[in-house]
Amino acid sequence: MNSHLNHKQTKLIEELQSMASEGRNPDTMDLDLLDTTNLLKSINKEDHKVAGVVQQAIPEIALAVDAIVNAFGKGGRLIYVGAGTSGRLGVLDAVECPPTFSVSPDQIIALIAGGESAMYKAVEGAEDDPILAITELKEKHLTKDDVVVGIAASGRTPYTISALKYAKELGAKAIGVACNGASELLNVADISICAEVGPEALTGSTRLKSGTAQKLILNMLTTASMIKTGKSYENLMVDVYASNEKLRARAIRIVMQASACDFNTATQALANADNNAKLAILLVLTGLPINEAKSLLNKNDGFLRKAVEKSKHDN
Repeated sequence: MNSHLNHKQTKLIEELQSMASEGRNPDTMDLDLLDTTNLLKSINKEDHKVAGVVQQAIPEIALAVDAIVNAFGKGGRLIYVGAGTSGRLGVLDAVECPPTFSVSPDQIIALIAGGESAMYKAVEGAEDDPILAITELKEKHLTKDDVVVGIAASGRTPYTISALKYAKELGAKAIGVACNGASELLNVADISICAEVGPEALTGSTRLKSGTAQKLILNMLTTASMIKTGKSYENLMVDVYASNEKLRARAIRIVMQASACDFNTATQALANADNNAKLAILLVLTGLPINEAKSLLNKNDGFLRKAVEKSKHDN
């Protein structure tokens, strides 16, 4: 047994040694000697490298966005899968979409190795269990119309790799997000998004640059997908439902910005539109009765700009 464990440990150490994200950063060897200000400057200097690396991956990110939009058009879902920090980032992105874009909580979901409790405390061994990912995807009734995005800084996490393999078996689109180019996760994926940010300021702490890169990529995946499915007008987040005081204030401001109307007009339009900012904007811009405005939006698949242009053309 000890011989078997030693072999597994040796193999894992060899894998880690080959990963850019696990290397030692030659620019931060003196971290433990720095005063607080210079320590923070050193970390921040490394953070500055992340956006440029993500920029290089935009062609692959664009392919992923188009795949997600295509899935949404078929009634499919976006499903994030990850372990540890990567899994938590997936959960964070998924849960923020319903209040931000008024989508169903079932449209964008996230699985984290170890379940909900793993959000707060590491569940030992969960990320090494490939069967667990398949079981959880089956419980979510994965279909070929869905998109599965596997997230792993290392690109070697068995739980996440297994999820992508199972997705491909069913015909679902499999997308990999990793921070090491020569990784199994990216080799398995239909679309491979690599953000190789290099060694962390603090060796092994991939919640730093690697985590930041993953957060940027997930932001891009969902935000761009939402925009391409009609959730924006110009650069305004118009598909917001004013369900509390902060969102109500934001909705009023968005209506005012989109239509150049005053506070009272925006407030009344929102009341007429049952607090739906997109519909309220259409009411102000077109002067249509509420039922006609709703019908116009539906005929244009919820795209406000198209609805406004159609109204101008008809008049």
